[in-house]
Amino acid sequence: MTNTTPAPIADIAARLALEPRDWEPLGWHKAKLAHGLLDRLAARPVGKYVGVTAITPTPLGEGKTVTTIGLAMALERLGHRTIAALREPSLAPVFGMKGGGAGGGRSRLEPFTDINLHFTGDLHAITSATNLLAALIDNHVKRGKAPVLEPTSITWRRVLDVNDKALSRVVTGLGPRLSGPLRETGFELTAASELMAIVALATGLEDLRARVGRMIIGYTPGGEPVSCEELRATGPLLALLVEALRPNLAQTSERTPALVHGGPFANIAHGNSSVLADLIGLRLAEYVVTESGFGADCGAEKLFDIKCRSSGLRPAVEVVVCTVRALKLHSGRFKVVPGKPLPAEMLAEDLDALRAGACNLEGHLAALARFGVPAVVAINRFPTDHDAEVDALRQLALEAGAVGAEVSDVFARGGEGAEALARVVVSAAATPSAFRFLYPLELPLAEKLETVAREIYGAEGVDLDPAAERQLARFEALGYGALPVSIAKTQYSFSADPARLGRPRGFRFPIREARLSAGAGFVYALSGEITTMPGLPAEPGAHRIDVDSDGRVVGLT
Repeated sequence: MTNTTPAPIADIAARLALEPRDWEPLGWHKAKLAHGLLDRLAARPVGKYVGVTAITPTPLGEGKTVTTIGLAMALERLGHRTIAALREPSLAPVFGMKGGGAGGGRSRLEPFTDINLHFTGDLHAITSATNLLAALIDNHVKRGKAPVLEPTSITWRRVLDVNDKALSRVVTGLGPRLSGPLRETGFELTAASELMAIVALATGLEDLRARVGRMIIGYTPGGEPVSCEELRATGPLLALLVEALRPNLAQTSERTPALVHGGPFANIAHGNSSVLADLIGLRLAEYVVTESGFGADCGAEKLFDIKCRSSGLRPAVEVVVCTVRALKLHSGRFKVVPGKPLPAEMLAEDLDALRAGACNLEGHLAALARFGVPAVVAINRFPTDHDAEVDALRQLALEAGAVGAEVSDVFARGGEGAEALARVVVSAAATPSAFRFLYPLELPLAEKLETVAREIYGAEGVDLDPAAERQLARFEALGYGALPVSIAKTQYSFSADPARLGRPRGFRFPIREARLSAGAGFVYALSGEITTMPGLPAEPGAHRIDVDSDGRVVGLT
């Protein structure tokens, strides 16, 4: 029987055998884990690490978060102590087009409203710390302090946690002479910021300090990099981030423990929840089920090549969420408009369209095979799906290399709707995987980008804009050539063009800009028209959100 009300957070902590010093309650249904907990758990055995990714999504989403939560609940039902590990939602999609990021139906996180809005304040802390550093940088330049910063070389940008495209390019310093250096800069989403990536990748306070200190914020007139530590800014930033580093303890709609921490997007950042939460979870549970953003080409590749590389985490199995409607869309025969119902002809049984779009699933399974991780396909079922289509999708998944394929009906049925899927995951995780990274760190940066584009996206190669070429050469000359790469790209296609559905072939992958994230530990490449500060849709989700007469937030989806 499914519990419909959240348990007191003390009950969730007790289920994990946490001691009073290990956690701090923040209200009835959420808590912060304590600093140093990972060290205290070091002697415990390590559980199985299960990743959840998806095929290339439709604008409506394919239910990856719902499936992650439901799979964790199903594993608990089968008698395995399990923790769901997910990212904290950003306010940008909550009030924009996509909506909340805490699941839905009978497969969601609790406290649902808190998690979708302010939660424990982690994103606000990261926003404040990023903007504090921006203010310290401008003050440093204005007062001519050493090391001297060339104003036009400053790379540090301010952030905001809502879509506000008007701020993507701004000029600061206008007004009285002493207001600050006159320069062009801009805002990006908090979820796309380097500090967000650092909080999600840090393994503890000392690692956080080291990463923040080595962030590069600009260059001297002679071209030498200037770090956050050289501006004496590490300490004040840590003061704002120290609580945000502590993972958040919450629960699912069936009271399965959940660690909800970190919130980088996978299309414009590295797209995975925090390393610290996962490392702790693996010592508290038999299974940790974690979600990567968007498809395997975005979040899963970055899980493996960035998160796993820096943390020592090793996945036992990867679950690929797939829907009938997405495969039909990838046939190229239907048009889906965000915010509008699916076309009626797309809801009719159409096995030909399903098979025509299956090339997208094949592409994602082929990408995962490059890493040596067994893949299980979760068929997220909708009420409009036809039995023949579901059966055909299962067969197509097995033919494409999945070690198993089962229906996930967790939105309607909770954990019960994923028990068959959970059994297949347990079986797949029992066999040691032959996990490997996609590329060695010794490769030049351009060759790493080329490898990802060819092996994961299916491109013929990479086209670097001259500016990107110069930036990569500069990073290598400064000693950063051994970093992994993180590519910002559209989530709607393997290519950089969201209109190219299915499994495109014969294309070149364009890189227009490269940025250095020395603190996070990767080089960040931007492709096509991707932006780190998206805009709002014509009908923002904010218009449906309100507060009722009892003070309850309504309209969150």
